[in-house]
Amino acid sequence: MKLVVTGGAGYIGSVCTARLLEAGHEVTVVDDLSTGHADAVPEGARFVQGDAAEVASTLLAEGFDGVLHFAAKSLVGESMQDPGTYWRGNVLTSLRLLEAMRTHGVQRLVFSSTAATYGEPETTPIPETAPTAPTNTYGATKLAIDHAITSYARAHGLSAVSLRYFNVAGAYGPYGERHTTETHLIPLILQVATGHRDQVHIYGDDYPTEDGTAIRDYIHVVDLADAHLLALTHAEPGTHQIFNLGNGTGFSVRQVIDACREVTGHAIPAVVSQRRAGDPAVLVAASDKAQQALGWTPQHTDLAGIVADAWEFTRRRLEKQ
Repeated sequence: MKLVVTGGAGYIGSVCTARLLEAGHEVTVVDDLSTGHADAVPEGARFVQGDAAEVASTLLAEGFDGVLHFAAKSLVGESMQDPGTYWRGNVLTSLRLLEAMRTHGVQRLVFSSTAATYGEPETTPIPETAPTAPTNTYGATKLAIDHAITSYARAHGLSAVSLRYFNVAGAYGPYGERHTTETHLIPLILQVATGHRDQVHIYGDDYPTEDGTAIRDYIHVVDLADAHLLALTHAEPGTHQIFNLGNGTGFSVRQVIDACREVTGHAIPAVVSQRRAGDPAVLVAASDKAQQALGWTPQHTDLAGIVADAWEFTRRRLEKQ
């Protein structure tokens, strides 16, 4: 297929682009490089720098089979401090993209959504039938986009799939996680191992879990990318399907720190701090529906293996500096 990947110079987008190219697809990456990196665009992909919505209005006229939409603002804290940027950057951009797809007859969409749309869940693992009640602006914008996609599918015959997931981790060769503002646990821990950070914080050790620390779902970026490829072929005209993606289990903060210690060989000092407001004890996504409907099964579920891939990517980056 001839495809557009918005945000393809970012972490997940670059890995997905690499997997699409390996599968024989023709890929054009669109990215404004506000958070992505030009050298993360895989060789073999065409790269167009610019805002996804502005570029799409003319680019899609060339004729494409589908769009994989990753481009988004995604920092939870920032979304609460500067909501306007998130409503404009996420929702308005996506609406303009949907309009460009409608105008130029591009009928297939895979959207990178988030389990943050569920807010604080009533049960875990979280099924797709769980109430959507986002607790931050980032999650709210993603949910709004999901609603818009549903409307376009019903009104215009769009074939759409949204994939909701929590913590993506690991790396795929030269493609990995490197954010200017880092908020994710595994890369923060690895910054301690590389000497770029003195210690890692554990926010609360009195949760009702086995070791007292919060449990989260970590999914390998390759498994995630492969789910997007499956979703492309599974999308059906006039329907918008939503699937959660998870590892199948959750890992506590202490388990993640211990895995990083084992993989890196560094002590990685950890300091216990107070809980952060609104942090649930357990957040794990149920992915039974995706496994049954898409035929998707995560292959990289070992925590040490996920960390090892991230660590190898981190070491390679340090060697290049």
